Amino acid sequence: MSNVNTPNGLLALRWYACALVIAVADHYTKGLASTGLVYGRPMELLPWFNLTLQHNTGAAFSLLNDAGGWQRYFFSVVAIGISAFLTVWLYRMQRGHLLLAISIGLILGGALGNLWDRMVLGYVVDFISVHYKGYYFPAFNLADAAISVGAVGMLWDSFLTDDHSDDARVNSK
Repeated sequence: MSNVNTPNGLLALRWYACALVIAVADHYTKGLASTGLVYGRPMELLPWFNLTLQHNTGAAFSLLNDAGGWQRYFFSVVAIGISAFLTVWLYRMQRGHLLLAISIGLILGGALGNLWDRMVLGYVVDFISVHYKGYYFPAFNLADAAISVGAVGMLWDSFLTDDHSDDARVNSK
């Protein structure tokens, strides 16, 4: 019996552990930023890299940041739904899809990290600031970075994986 056609099942625990490590590291670094930085005051580390404590009540890139408060609950429900979907996907995913599993683990960990902030604090703590010649990328955190790397990994996996193989034809008969 080939491992590729066998669902992860309990072996998904390693990807859940990956997600947990991301969420805990995110929480830890946000705590360091919250206690060690003054809100809104940049701490320059490199000419293009600052640590700047910010609170984001919106979504990525502060989308809907000033929407009146409903976005906290909306984005929390979306994050819970996505996290549940990813958890089930990892469990049911066929073994042998390493890049996809790692990518989903990164996204799940990032989603859980930001969900914690949103539910407990009412906002997401951002503190990483990258800029060049007066142009600033929106501040972000470790969870955002994990989600972004995970999304790139999923996209890369979609180009590398041929899911239109004999399995799809056999299952359609």
